[in-house]
Amino acid sequence: MKVLVTGASGFVGTALCTELDRRGHSVRGTFRLPKNGIFCCEQFVTGNIDLNTEWSSALADVDVVVHLAARVHVMRDTAADPTNLFDAINNQATRKLVQMASVAGVKRFIYLSTVKVNGETTAIGRPFIESDVPAPVGAYALSKHHAEQGVRKMATEYGLDWCIIRSPLVYGPGVKANFAALIGAVKRGIPLPLASVQNRRSLISLDNLVDFIATCVTHTAAANQMFLVSDGKDMSTSQLINTIGRVAGKSARLFPVPVHVLEIFARLLGQRTAFDRLCESLQVDIGKAKAVLHWVPPVELEDALRRAVNERAV
Repeated sequence: MKVLVTGASGFVGTALCTELDRRGHSVRGTFRLPKNGIFCCEQFVTGNIDLNTEWSSALADVDVVVHLAARVHVMRDTAADPTNLFDAINNQATRKLVQMASVAGVKRFIYLSTVKVNGETTAIGRPFIESDVPAPVGAYALSKHHAEQGVRKMATEYGLDWCIIRSPLVYGPGVKANFAALIGAVKRGIPLPLASVQNRRSLISLDNLVDFIATCVTHTAAANQMFLVSDGKDMSTSQLINTIGRVAGKSARLFPVPVHVLEIFARLLGQRTAFDRLCESLQVDIGKAKAVLHWVPPVELEDALRRAVNERAV
């Protein structure tokens, strides 16, 4: 089977191309810029993705498209008009790709979305499920929600199978941003005032996400379905930090500060978003993935964290 992976040089894309190649698929990847080095996929350079992107050559003879390329959420966005930019790249360009995929005879379109379409937080013990009414907050989540709507509507009209995957935070070797900063803080022995945080967060390792996407490429029951995915084991922030310390061979230096005090300081410092990520709960239920696809995460959470903490990206 020939699979086109957009965003093939990204954190998820690189790992996915490797896994699809290992499973015997013919893999083609799109790149924003030419990449030197050895890749396990055929390269197509698209430049920046927008409504003018020409996909025809990349789509030739492709059976399945896995659309990963996107403008990702950033904490401090410096774009002049981030709302329109998110919409142009994540929504409008996705719709054009679906249209051109149908013209090229693609059979299935897989779209990697985000749990942020469901919302930002959950009550402990009440995880998001696929049938929940979407409650996206912010330009990034709205653009992914609108793209999901476009994928479902247009793929159905054009006769393609569609599959949408909503993922929480993804971690693994080479992870960047906040997760990398947290690993670095634990390794350096920086004291963290999070011992009292007893929330619940769903995460997914790169290995488990890639396995799930690769499963959806071929599984007949994945057609015209939307799935929430995770490692299947939720942790509090304090448990996560202690586990990072354990797999890193370090002693996590946590000390207790009441959560309501942390929230007050976060508000005063303009760090409400950081507080939410560290102290609020966000859980997903992967029961549908288990029931429909008989999928279980192949890598245990602690083993995946050990890889993220101790291994370099391939």
